[in-house]
Amino acid sequence: MIIDTLIEKIIERQNPTCVGLDTAYDYLPDDMKQLYGQSGAALAVLLFNKKVIDAVCDVVPAVKVQIAYYEALGVDGLKCFSETCAYAREKGLVVIADCKRNDIGSTAEQYARAFLSKETSCEGKCASCAEGCGQPPRFSCDLLTVNGYLGTDGILPFTALCRENDKGVFVLVKTSNPSSGELQNLRLADGRTVYECMGDMAEKWGEGTLGKYGYSRVGAVVGATYSEEAKNLRARLPHTFFLIPGYGAQGGNAEMLKNCFAAGGMGGIVNNSRGILCAYKKRGGTYFEAARAAALDMQKDLKSVLGEICAK
Repeated sequence: MIIDTLIEKIIERQNPTCVGLDTAYDYLPDDMKQLYGQSGAALAVLLFNKKVIDAVCDVVPAVKVQIAYYEALGVDGLKCFSETCAYAREKGLVVIADCKRNDIGSTAEQYARAFLSKETSCEGKCASCAEGCGQPPRFSCDLLTVNGYLGTDGILPFTALCRENDKGVFVLVKTSNPSSGELQNLRLADGRTVYECMGDMAEKWGEGTLGKYGYSRVGAVVGATYSEEAKNLRARLPHTFFLIPGYGAQGGNAEMLKNCFAAGGMGGIVNNSRGILCAYKKRGGTYFEAARAAALDMQKDLKSVLGEICAK
């Protein structure tokens, strides 16, 4: 089961860190931008990503690839997104596609098919599928971020394919952005906040899919920047694994995010994007060596608060 695989990789590496490949063209070193130019931006980003993946694949268990940065580069950017995801999986990393998809009915089913289908029957070995199975290649990811604010009929098409193809989703519950409370902290008639209601729904959507560590295929996005809300949700959602944004550039630190975790440092993975991708701008040296150093520093920082990660 994919959530068990992610947990086992976290325990093996003693590192609940997810490297966010939210790779803007502007993040690239000047020499790469000069060499490839705007016309070769997607290729430059792909090469940048591959070097970062090579540098961190033995340190971190997962990457999160934010599709907006690739959509901004057009058709070539989507190819870059696909190839980045596939390369990360080849290197043994769990891949989270950060796409925040949301719709209902047949449209939700198509979104789910795009990201949560099995790879082609040729197992992705024919890149263009001009020969072999004849099917178009799918995006190669393990988990997908989704927006649950259209309700259950906007989520069931995703969870159905999760069960069928050993995939998972992370539902937006309490996000890390400053204005999230404008909606998410409002009180409902039953006394719950909106984010508590969404968390309860995520826990329910995951029923019947628990892995051996007690977490389901339906996780939650819970920001590191809201420590008290995270503490509330961690106690409220015992079977829901957390994807935790907000560390680093958004102001979150290890002390703030400890409330996202259960006993033994279990139950979550912390994303860091700019702090790793752009580490070379502060550290000097090559971007990929700086990325590795930043990932190791983050591992040390998280360990200072969470201690040894182990199943209890």
